[in-house]
Amino acid sequence: MAAYGGAAPFRSREGLSTRPVASSDEIQLRIDPMHGELDDEITGLRSQVRKLRNVAEEIGTEARFQNDFLNQLQMTLIKAQAGVKNNVRRLNKSIIQNGGNSVVHVVCFALICFFFVYFWAKMFRK
Repeated sequence: MAAYGGAAPFRSREGLSTRPVASSDEIQLRIDPMHGELDDEITGLRSQVRKLRNVAEEIGTEARFQNDFLNQLQMTLIKAQAGVKNNVRRLNKSIIQNGGNSVVHVVCFALICFFFVYFWAKMFRK
């Protein structure tokens, strides 16, 4: 067998050998048909690649789903922020128009509710 590029031919594994081709930049690989183990290995590798491709597709699908969910959540948050801002603006206008009396009424109502719950808990605790 002629040497490739002036070097002796080599064998990388059983059943594989190289030989030079017309162009000096190419190597031709010859596989002996006696070694059927390579076919089994190739079939196994194809199966693993298929499984990896399926996993990658599932990861892509899940990533798209999560991205859509986050986008919807972000839009909901933006709408909620706008609603809160609008309501705070209305409340400020109402306080300015009605004076501070409404705030005093709300605080008094909260205190009455607190004392009612406090005394109620004291009476039924005994």
